[in-house]
Amino acid sequence: MSNPATAIFAERESEVRSYCRNWPVVFDTSKGPYQTTEDGERYTDFFSGAGALNYGHNNDILKEALIEYVSRDGVTHSMDMHTKAKREFLEAFTELILEPRGMTHKIQFPGPTGTNAVETALKTARKATGREDVVHFTNAFHGMTLGSLAVTGNAFKRAGAGTPLYHATAAPYDDYIVGETSDFAWLKRIWADSGSGTSLPAAVIVETVQGEGGLKAARGEWLKELQDLCREYGVLMIVDDVQAGCGRTGTFFSFEDFGLDPDIITLSKSISGYGLPMALTLMKPEIDDWEPGEHNGTFRGHNPAFVTGAKALRTYWADDTLEKNIAARAQELTERLEVLAGLAEGSELRGRGLLSGVAFADLEVAEKIAKAAFARKLLVETSGPSSEVVKIMPPLTITKDELAAGLDQLEDATREVLGAPARATA
Repeated sequence: MSNPATAIFAERESEVRSYCRNWPVVFDTSKGPYQTTEDGERYTDFFSGAGALNYGHNNDILKEALIEYVSRDGVTHSMDMHTKAKREFLEAFTELILEPRGMTHKIQFPGPTGTNAVETALKTARKATGREDVVHFTNAFHGMTLGSLAVTGNAFKRAGAGTPLYHATAAPYDDYIVGETSDFAWLKRIWADSGSGTSLPAAVIVETVQGEGGLKAARGEWLKELQDLCREYGVLMIVDDVQAGCGRTGTFFSFEDFGLDPDIITLSKSISGYGLPMALTLMKPEIDDWEPGEHNGTFRGHNPAFVTGAKALRTYWADDTLEKNIAARAQELTERLEVLAGLAEGSELRGRGLLSGVAFADLEVAEKIAKAAFARKLLVETSGPSSEVVKIMPPLTITKDELAAGLDQLEDATREVLGAPARATA
């Protein structure tokens, strides 16, 4: 039976639409960790705009700054001209993020999305080194434009390009083969051998946690050896922190605990703080070889995002309050997910921090759980090459009680799908 409330979407919107097919309701308002439909039904949101809403929906602090800016006719669009809003963002990012971490990276505003940041990173690496190829990893996801797709592993998404994808080489991600750093033996061998038939690449691009690729989290020693290998051969290291960054794994950058010093870093999703389009490509000064205007984009000067982004940094990253909340909620999430993993043989916990989930051996289970969760008014997505992982991404600002209530919904859904005994309640 057709639904009048959604008829216009089916009639006029492209067949490419996806999330709305799994969540066939019409949302109207949102607040914190919740979205509410036009019929007044409230859903707990453990999707967070695919990680674009780390501080929750319509965060009051950020909303106040945005309303004040728009109300006084602050500049909205500025290309790469100087504006007060951009200056205040750059000052906040330098003072609160770069300088405390001893980072000298230059900041490029490449356009509004994560794939813009990745495309810029790839072009920067190729321009700085004069080399063409880029090494990426199995099950990686870096975006949907052609350069980003070339370094993405998912066959379904790659096929959408409709053209061959060039100048990229896949290598095994951590634990893809034997789970040891000896996995790099192949790369080391072909980079060292002029007769290998493989050119030395411009860069390696890596996610510390593969958000779309199944929540595989690389070990610190694996990442460190990758960096050492890159340094040895003069290959640039790009860390794609579009989804795992901005606090999602516990620290602002996902690589901080591992002693990494990437040459290039990509950020997007939650860097604006409010879900507004914004992306950054960070690069060490010595590889910032651009000529003025050589790479540009109409929406690289989205000032409302500068405003909310600066406010988010000064509100949540001036001290360790948010990091402590993430750590506490992440521990609670891990404990509950371990219970769910224990309900199905062969399942395992995946991810880090508040980017975590459960991978199921039965490849059909995760999508069934997501559907059952939606019936209980909980939004969760799946991840992995076969959508075998239930993926949990609540707001970083979520409270203990809000998280627990959502996890109760998830556990009830999981037990129903697996035919396990009902959850014990007080």
